[in-house]
Amino acid sequence: MAKSTESNNPERPSQLARTPLHDLSLELKARMVPFSGWEMAVQYSGLSSEHQTVRSQVGMFDISHMGKFGLRGKQLRAKFQPLVPSDLSRLQPGQAQYTVLLNGKGCILDDIIFYCQKPDATTSEERAVIIVNAATRIRDKAWIASHLELSGVSFTDISPDKVLIAIQGPEAVNYLQPLVADNLTPIKAFGHIETHLLGQPSFIARTGYTGEDGFEIMVDVEVGKELWQQLLTAGVVPCGLGARDTLRLEAAMALYGQDIDYNTTPLEAGLGWVVHLETKGDFIGRKVLEQQKARGVSKRLVGLEMAGKHIARHGYPVIFESEKVGEVTSGTLSPTLNRAIALAYVPTKLAKIGQELQVEIRGKNYPATVVKKPFYRSQNRPS
Repeated sequence: MAKSTESNNPERPSQLARTPLHDLSLELKARMVPFSGWEMAVQYSGLSSEHQTVRSQVGMFDISHMGKFGLRGKQLRAKFQPLVPSDLSRLQPGQAQYTVLLNGKGCILDDIIFYCQKPDATTSEERAVIIVNAATRIRDKAWIASHLELSGVSFTDISPDKVLIAIQGPEAVNYLQPLVADNLTPIKAFGHIETHLLGQPSFIARTGYTGEDGFEIMVDVEVGKELWQQLLTAGVVPCGLGARDTLRLEAAMALYGQDIDYNTTPLEAGLGWVVHLETKGDFIGRKVLEQQKARGVSKRLVGLEMAGKHIARHGYPVIFESEKVGEVTSGTLSPTLNRAIALAYVPTKLAKIGQELQVEIRGKNYPATVVKKPFYRSQNRPS
């Protein structure tokens, strides 16, 4: 689903918000940190062990802080189309599209997932769920509402009323299936269903932010608390934002506010696959992206692998021939690969695989090589 970041957040309240599962995390002695205006668990048993558990077995994350919107109305997809560069008309009920909200400069206001649901059985109105970043929920809400005003589309912020839990890893389906009425196996990647979980209505999507197979479950608050406890009792390992970040970085998934923001376009960020210029009509920022595609982008988001274990952190300069040419957006020591990896923007002429660069770390330059993304690709994800 969509992601959240603790940086570049003008909406941060003076007092940190807490998810409905906050007390359950405290009972597990989770280490809590400020994150996008929320007090969130950064780790439970330890970042590395949580990370490896998701890669090899199964883990679960409380991601209830993320924004959750419900939409319904006649010709909903057609009316939402101008807000995103992706062709939503291709979606069938039960399918979803990862995409981006764009401003007039063709830059990214947020990355979101648009879930196309079955039409209302009584009114035949189209329905959808949209998941957005926690840090940008208020801004996204105002942006979407202003563009859908007078369109006849009903737009509801359901964020406070729902718990969102991600269960991720190659064993995810085996642990979740006993609690769900419908068979989860046929659901493809980015597929989703409305079903019953623990006897109560639920929304379950085969999406996630770890690079592994898994599901994201949206339910009412009390059902969410029971689900967390049931999964915990079954042996599912609770995981914090620390492991979530290293997992997503190995899979080269962008973090809003670091790797993508309102100063970068999807073409620069390697998200050209969500821009469907050939198959859809006008949308906000289209002219900019048409021009950029025609002449080529001046910078690209690339994967870097450090020569040693020196970690290239967010904001560190990228150096070529003694000159700063770019900047690291995310970096870590990969628990899976045991190598230092990073994402960085560099000039397009330096973005080719195998290009030798350097990263300045505390006043010294260390070798780095442009490598293919993602850094890690799971063999367990459904098609």
